[in-house]
Amino acid sequence: MNIYFGDIHNHCNISYGYGDPGIALREAKEHLDFCSITGHAHWPDIYKRNEDTGFIIDFHQEGFEKLEKNWAQTRKIVAEANAEGEFITFQSFEMHSSKYGDHHFISPDDTLAIEKGESPGEVIDRLGSRAIAIPHHIAYTSGYRGISWKDFNENISPVVEVYSKHGCGMSDESSGEYLHTMGPRDGRNTAITGLAHGKRFGFVGSTDHHAGYPGSYGDGLTAVLADKLSRESIWEAILARRTYALTGDRIRCKFMVNDSHMGSFLTPSGKASVTFEVEAASFVDRAIIYKNLKPIFVKYREDFHDAGTAGEYKIRIEVGWGRKNTPFSWENSISVKDGKILSVDKCFRGRSVLAPREGESHPDDVNLMGHRVETTDRSHVNWKCTTFRNTTTRHSATNAVILSVEGNPLTSLDLNINGKKMNIFIRDILENSISGHLQEYNSEAFLIHKAVPAAYYRFKMEGDTAVKPGDFIHAEIHQTNGQSAWISPVFFERK
Repeated sequence: MNIYFGDIHNHCNISYGYGDPGIALREAKEHLDFCSITGHAHWPDIYKRNEDTGFIIDFHQEGFEKLEKNWAQTRKIVAEANAEGEFITFQSFEMHSSKYGDHHFISPDDTLAIEKGESPGEVIDRLGSRAIAIPHHIAYTSGYRGISWKDFNENISPVVEVYSKHGCGMSDESSGEYLHTMGPRDGRNTAITGLAHGKRFGFVGSTDHHAGYPGSYGDGLTAVLADKLSRESIWEAILARRTYALTGDRIRCKFMVNDSHMGSFLTPSGKASVTFEVEAASFVDRAIIYKNLKPIFVKYREDFHDAGTAGEYKIRIEVGWGRKNTPFSWENSISVKDGKILSVDKCFRGRSVLAPREGESHPDDVNLMGHRVETTDRSHVNWKCTTFRNTTTRHSATNAVILSVEGNPLTSLDLNINGKKMNIFIRDILENSISGHLQEYNSEAFLIHKAVPAAYYRFKMEGDTAVKPGDFIHAEIHQTNGQSAWISPVFFERK
């Protein structure tokens, strides 16, 4: 199985939201393996109109009408962007529901029609295409667009979106609190509560971005295990729950129980052998394997030890900061001597927009970021990107690349960051990060993060545990930089 990364829930100007859909798909292709762009379609139990709700009702209804009017053209744009073996697209639309919680419907069929219903199940029943309903921002209050676990149907919802720009809906104890105007996180509607009540589903993450930049870094990502990069293979992986949710960093995971992948349904045989293999993207803070929501195997930051001075390293180069709220363009390069570049991960962001605000507007090309890795080989990487000032002192708008480099402490790195040249050795960033500025005051800046030796990001956990009917086992991994992954459970059949 190969690991592919994508975003199957994000928005642009096809309904309410910003950014041209064609640009959204072109930008997505630069850093994702698969995606959908989602149109808002209907809200059967929308609020009653009064002086407070007028704007909310109007911009929703205008968005619904816009999507329906242009649906044939939207489907065509999505279909034409699909390129088997290169970049996969899915058709998608969304329903809001105060009672059932919001769901987005995704389909591998370009014939997908917009159908309406009072519940997600009614919508699925009326569709003439293959589709599933994915609940999202599940942890809002019941009756206030949070999930209704008593109405949850695993037959139409094999996966649940547990992380997005709204925050983390895994549990009350998860970082990533809900801060949107829709309100706080309610622990009764988290994923952990659903699992505790016997619901069975896999985990996905998506951005719910509203300015046409699928996969905007840090806002949510889905990983799937599939045999190849094709619509049918990705679709089959989602149906089989061979998925996991990520905040942003591409943490590569292989989670097996009795030689079966994440998301499997197994017959209990008294004992289960669990294997969790991980290649993280930064220092690992903790990795946990749970059975029935109780930790059974744990690996902490303090358990990782340097295995030597040579090998592989993760080297993250981040750019942004400054005080200007206008686009700032970057042209950067790095050359490696006495070592080689094995791979490059792209941590690219779009403009930070979650949902339209009254009086807000953006041009159709708001999502034209121009983030590109233009050249890459074993010794050189050149990339461009656009940044803005950080939206607050706690919300980043930076961009980064992460290089996997094979070398040793004397491997040389020649950097050119927007014309600012410097030469360092890996030994220089084994103990500390290095930052720099382009101007004298409140400047755009860059950060060469502390190098991460392979012994601190690559590991394997194994163990045996007794199992009985109805048990389930899942895993989580959390990095010291706040990036996380939640791995879909393996379920043991009930009697």
